[in-house]
Amino acid sequence: MNIDSILTTLAEKEPGIMGLENFRRSAVLIPLVERNSETHILFEVRSLNMRRQPGDICFPGGRIDSNDPTPQACAIRETVEELGISNQSISDVTPIDYVVSDMGRIIYPFVGRIPDVKKIMPNESEVGEVFTVPLSHFQQTKPDSYKVNFKVIPEEDFPFNLIVGGENYNWQIRHMEELFYRYEDRVIWGLTAKILQHFLTLISDK
Repeated sequence: MNIDSILTTLAEKEPGIMGLENFRRSAVLIPLVERNSETHILFEVRSLNMRRQPGDICFPGGRIDSNDPTPQACAIRETVEELGISNQSISDVTPIDYVVSDMGRIIYPFVGRIPDVKKIMPNESEVGEVFTVPLSHFQQTKPDSYKVNFKVIPEEDFPFNLIVGGENYNWQIRHMEELFYRYEDRVIWGLTAKILQHFLTLISDK
């Protein structure tokens, strides 16, 4: 294969994320609601019957299905299913920066408006309850931050003889920052907290 052929082949391809097909792709919605003339953010508490992360606080959302034409369609579909509202009950859906997680996940966050919270009827199989927090609380409160360190443990048959340093190779210790927002008796942490913090950063100058 000559150089011209190689460069032509590459020029026809849109650059993306290497190994994208191996990532679990999800989409979430940050729902904005108005209560007592003040902007609130709506959260869900995952049902205790859920197999993964029961009782955790999260935004509406879930895994992107093959039937979802776009991540935005997934965020709206999941919100509709989890909150028991119609598509028309969600407006002004706007994307923000997506998250590429070290754990092999890509999360596409969106922000949207739910004008009438009275229409919300949570799906009990997925949602234990919903609650709202004034946006001003998060704007005035910094999250607690802690580090989680990861230790490198190669497999027993790892070919140390093929790398410089062998068994004494100096593996780089990695860590992940975990954020914790508190509101009354609620704790918002994990990827939900990271997405929330980024959203707050985006609107901090407004």
